[in-house]
Amino acid sequence: MRTKSVKKNKINVITLGCSKNTYDSEVLMGQLKASGKDVVHEQEGNIVVINTCGFIDNAKEESVNTILEYADKKERGIVDKVFVTGCLSERYRPDLEKEIPNIDQYFGTTELPLLLKALGADYKHELLGERLTTTPKNYAYLKIAEGCDRPCSFCAIPLMRGKHVSQPIEKLVKEAEGLARNGVKELILIAQDLTYYGLDLYKKRNLAELLEALAKVDGIEWIRLHYAFPSGFPMDVLDLMKKEPKICNYIDIPLQHISDSILKSMKRGTTQEKTTRLLKDFRERVPGMTIRTTLIVGYPGETEEDFQILKDWVQEMRFERLGCFTYSHEENTGAFALEDDVPEEVKYARQQEIMDIQSQISWDLNQEKIGQSFKCVIDRKEGQYFVGRTEFDSPDVDNEVLIDATQYYLKTGEFVNIKITDATEFDLYGEPA
Repeated sequence: MRTKSVKKNKINVITLGCSKNTYDSEVLMGQLKASGKDVVHEQEGNIVVINTCGFIDNAKEESVNTILEYADKKERGIVDKVFVTGCLSERYRPDLEKEIPNIDQYFGTTELPLLLKALGADYKHELLGERLTTTPKNYAYLKIAEGCDRPCSFCAIPLMRGKHVSQPIEKLVKEAEGLARNGVKELILIAQDLTYYGLDLYKKRNLAELLEALAKVDGIEWIRLHYAFPSGFPMDVLDLMKKEPKICNYIDIPLQHISDSILKSMKRGTTQEKTTRLLKDFRERVPGMTIRTTLIVGYPGETEEDFQILKDWVQEMRFERLGCFTYSHEENTGAFALEDDVPEEVKYARQQEIMDIQSQISWDLNQEKIGQSFKCVIDRKEGQYFVGRTEFDSPDVDNEVLIDATQYYLKTGEFVNIKITDATEFDLYGEPA
């Protein structure tokens, strides 16, 4: 019989998946700390909380493997307790309880008070907006809404996160003020759909009003927009972006595909013509704007002709930033009734073709930056380089600016003007201007 650990209870929170999960883990950790608990993020601890992702096959596999790893550690006496929360747990709890019973308890995405109770902590309503950030000190995610009302056929998010619920402007401003007091200079606004913000609370799309309020927060220098939707985009946001220097000339707008037949099957509520017009409006209203998008290849019924339309369009639009995923056949989604008829090797070949096209576009655009100077934030030091970003780059997914740390000393978290001296497909090299 194994012996229980005698060390003081330390809670280790492990985060898998997207930035929205990062935010949720930070809220959980803030609540635990306020209850006097010893809590760490992805370090050693004898009590483990795994915040899982259940979005697509790869993410689900990583989450299951992590649960199995810690179930085994519990069995061997390396950790004492293991709790599982997040999207995978919300979506597959009965299956997980049956297949991996050696977990102390499973919780869904809306059961934070119950999870805290299991960890011996109380849910404190007065802590709304307060959290223990896990990102570098200069930036933080600000989740402005939860859930999604869109009917996209390939997406399981509404199953795991529920209907769209906007957070009130006053609450978000208060949260931003708290982050700024702690040294945060860049807010990255996240939601399943930023463009829907305010419809439930204010009966109108109210993203521009929120942005105006956040721009008034002292200490915040950059506000970045993640995850917009192509139909119903509030165009007043572009006018504000152009005139308000704190709002980065950057938007992340996942477009998924462009062939009309695929868009219709995906239930995206738009067409190639409308989407192309929208992007041209973006660039006309905000010259120099960076547009990031993500695409899905291998969706059921995607023909060679559909894929050729997508390739030609990627060439034509010359996105500054682009990611491409292979289609994942998800239970209980609209597309699950369709035959997953594109072979895996074809999916991966198409993904590679899109990324090869984007690599060349990115190379060309980066070469044009050589000799120019950009305001950059320094995120960290890594090896012999200080690693920074321009306003046109989001953490973890976009280009980085590398500055030789053997020649220059820079402070992390500070803004510096950097002159670009060299460039590759996905990195820039520079020196203080």
